[in-house]
Amino acid sequence: MTDRKEIATTPFDGQKPGTSGLRKKVKVFQQPHYLENFVQAIFDTQSVLNNGCLVVGGDGRFYNREAIQIILRIAAANGVATALVGRGGILSTPAVSCVIRKYHAQGGIVLSASHNPGGADEDFGIKFNVASGGPAPEIVTDDIFVRTRSIDRYFTIAAAPLDLDLLGEYQLGDMKVQVIDSVADYAELMASLFNFDAIRQLFESGAFRMRFDAMHAVTGPYAVEILENILGAEPGTVINGIPLEDFGGGHPDPNLVHAHELVALAHGSDGVDFAAASDGDGDRNMILGNDFFVTPSDSLAVLAANAHLVPGYHQGIAGIARSMPTSQAADRVAAALGVDCYETPTGWKFFGNLLDAGRITLCGEESFGTGSHHVREKDGLWAVLFWLNLLAIKRQSVGAIVREHWQRFGRNYYTRHDYEAINSTAADGLMHHLHTLLPTLPQRVFGNYTVAYADDFCYVDPIDASMSTGQGIRIGFTDGSRIVFRLSGTGTEGATLRIYIEQYEPDATRHERPVQDALQPLITIARELAQIEARTERTAPTVIT
Repeated sequence: MTDRKEIATTPFDGQKPGTSGLRKKVKVFQQPHYLENFVQAIFDTQSVLNNGCLVVGGDGRFYNREAIQIILRIAAANGVATALVGRGGILSTPAVSCVIRKYHAQGGIVLSASHNPGGADEDFGIKFNVASGGPAPEIVTDDIFVRTRSIDRYFTIAAAPLDLDLLGEYQLGDMKVQVIDSVADYAELMASLFNFDAIRQLFESGAFRMRFDAMHAVTGPYAVEILENILGAEPGTVINGIPLEDFGGGHPDPNLVHAHELVALAHGSDGVDFAAASDGDGDRNMILGNDFFVTPSDSLAVLAANAHLVPGYHQGIAGIARSMPTSQAADRVAAALGVDCYETPTGWKFFGNLLDAGRITLCGEESFGTGSHHVREKDGLWAVLFWLNLLAIKRQSVGAIVREHWQRFGRNYYTRHDYEAINSTAADGLMHHLHTLLPTLPQRVFGNYTVAYADDFCYVDPIDASMSTGQGIRIGFTDGSRIVFRLSGTGTEGATLRIYIEQYEPDATRHERPVQDALQPLITIARELAQIEARTERTAPTVIT
């Protein structure tokens, strides 16, 4: 290639991908050679991309467009034959997986920091997805990281920026670049899974009102096209639907705190019947009924119990998987259906082997992520359409569907307390303290609770026998209650301590208690065991979900 250039570089510290890729502040990525080094490390370790097809897109946050141009030039210099890029540089994370799988690409590069804030002073991220459409497994991310520590050059070509807003085919060196419709392939896949006619009739009835909050993030164009244009929801059903580089100054995390505008729209006698939101890159979801919040754990369980009502899953499900911190509600559904339920570490990549092997059909995480075998990422809008399909078939309210589920399976009271941006040293000290307690906890009694087991979760993959250790501290009680402590890998500064608390309640007469009240004894135990206030100087969580 005559215009191929070799650029000398030196390694940067800290380019180890976490559970969702490499995430740093925008200004870190804007340093000369920083992004280039990481991208070249991908090509140096993934030879399958040579003469292959690469999908590139992101959530539209600040620096998305510039990063895509850099990536395309490096891809062309490294022998990629074809690059598929979403129009405007936009592709939701599940849409990247969809496109990889549909066009049999050899991989994809996703530019996103998911639910983290965007803007010039905020967060940016990059991750590599493999040919299955899923996030790169640890063996791949480890190889990439090792290469970043010794990299001394990267390749690029001299070329003017491409017009990413115009659909069509371009030439970049020897590489063909196709700017594709960001929504079309994904919408086609959704239509193959769900009963769009039934959902359309639900909207046409005039007795059903919905709002979807795209949070000025990537899902806006997808939601407008599918919900309003294809399914006939009234104009304005999608709010905050235009993707913005800073997400409109908001925090694109679909929870009860950051999606407060949507929560208000689902409140009271004048509130809508159904409300939903998705996050920065479109892979998370929040589901609300009128004055009713569906926990992500319950959502997974309800979808699994009712999957036979939906066209794409009418033949039943092979199995279910949930991340370790997710409540055990799905386990009870799996037992009733006679299928396996797998407990995996946090991180969607751990579901990939199970999906590829046909062991599971549905999977989910408590952090507002739900998905199935249709792609290899969690999928926010897919979950919303699944709920719409159930509402259209069952003609019940969201609250009625969930309460009926509790009556059949029992209720898993569940909450997550997040302590965000705490001092990393203090967080490490807290976890070390808990580790030292583990051998002493079994059989100890705390109020009405007796500890049955206490461990640091270790996962052995049933498909490839790979082992993942240090995945979070579990304290289980004899009545099935649990407390889980885990440091999150999704932030860019400090540490986020997540505490997950659950208690199983089989008695239907006790299913209407406020969640925090029902769990207060366990919350107190968790705070005292971890010495949270003394070690973090925090008197309350940053976010409770």
